[in-house]
Amino acid sequence: MPFSLRSALYLFVFLVLAACGKQQTLQGIFHQPTTPHETYARRLRQAGLDGTALGRDWLAAADQVLRDSLVVTLPFEETGYFRAERATAASYRYAVRAGETVRVSLAVAPGTQAHVFLDAFELQPDRAAPTHLASADTTPLSFSYVVEDDRQHLLRVQPELLRTGRYTLRIQRTPSLSFPVQGKNDVAVGSFWGAERDQGARLHEGIDIFAKRGTPVVAAVPGYITRVNETPRGGKVVWLADAAQGLHLYYAHLDRQLVQPGQQVRMGDTLGLVGNTGNARTTQPHLHFGVYRAGRGAVDPYPFVRRADASPAAPRSLPARLGQWVRVRDQATDLRRSPTAKAEKLTSLPRATALYVLGAQADWYRVEQPDGQVGYLPTRAVTPAAEPLRRETVPAAADLLAWPKAGAPALSALPARSALAVLGAFGGYWLVRNEAGLLGWLPQNQRKS
Repeated sequence: MPFSLRSALYLFVFLVLAACGKQQTLQGIFHQPTTPHETYARRLRQAGLDGTALGRDWLAAADQVLRDSLVVTLPFEETGYFRAERATAASYRYAVRAGETVRVSLAVAPGTQAHVFLDAFELQPDRAAPTHLASADTTPLSFSYVVEDDRQHLLRVQPELLRTGRYTLRIQRTPSLSFPVQGKNDVAVGSFWGAERDQGARLHEGIDIFAKRGTPVVAAVPGYITRVNETPRGGKVVWLADAAQGLHLYYAHLDRQLVQPGQQVRMGDTLGLVGNTGNARTTQPHLHFGVYRAGRGAVDPYPFVRRADASPAAPRSLPARLGQWVRVRDQATDLRRSPTAKAEKLTSLPRATALYVLGAQADWYRVEQPDGQVGYLPTRAVTPAAEPLRRETVPAAADLLAWPKAGAPALSALPARSALAVLGAFGGYWLVRNEAGLLGWLPQNQRKS
């Protein structure tokens, strides 16, 4: 899109949306959207921009990425690029466990004046539409939430219309509870959830944290003590209720109990001392720690207390290729749904396939094919398209097209014998650059060596 046209369209969008922001319709008063993204979409529709190609593309992109996302493993960090000439969105799907706290942050590069919408969703197999969890659209762009169930979650990242620039996205997990044994962490866990007990007659409903006898056992969350008693299996036990999250924490095999029923405690307060009472008399001293959720019973405590994720690996070949065209090197490669060699293959990319770099993550690029397919491939599999494959001429006058498709709009008219640099290929078209530096597409049967 020429700069002057893009600037005019941006001014129009800005003025219309600003005007819509000042209006208070009955619908706006009594039926306010719940997220910043929905507010922006509503204003697009009120302004009539959903009737324009760019507005329709923005709304369609927001819906499409909820159905067709890339898959990443946490912790995750990626530096990405917004394209002003395209109304797009990015989405990342990741697995989480109940009890983890997910922390999401997005930082835009200096000089990037983009209003960005971040929205996290939970995907449920029995529901077509995802459930919205959290959102952000202000600086700093960050939020966190506690995971309720073992699920697949999805994060959508979408800038407002006609914005360009770089951003760095980070998704990490931290525990939602503090560790229940003083001076220890999850390395001290020696027996996990689901292990067989009593020759397979029952399963372990907790984790065992090994420590010296007498090590303080502490409150993993603020709350109040509901029970202090002794049982044949658990020995000396303490129950701590966390009213905020609806959790009941179970501390068993204690050597001593140092609290009373009804007592209010703060996080880190000592509840008792590590021992091996009850049916743990023949084992080394340890704390049996259990988490019970109101109305659901026992759940795996490990995700609640495991150490926070380490900082994810930053992109190594970061800024150079973002927002630029690359092409597949000397041999074909696979475009994958996730940045791992064993991930699902989306398609096979022939040699010289032209791709646009949208993001960089460690040794992988997130790229877009000219037909809109997005996926990951290793950075070593591509080379910059700025260095031509070869130089050619067109035998007769032809149009330089906006994209590799019959009927695509023309960017420029190429006179006969025009000199071109061939940068890459896709679907029977060449990506070329004319002598004026303009990039576009040309059917392969129209070039001449």
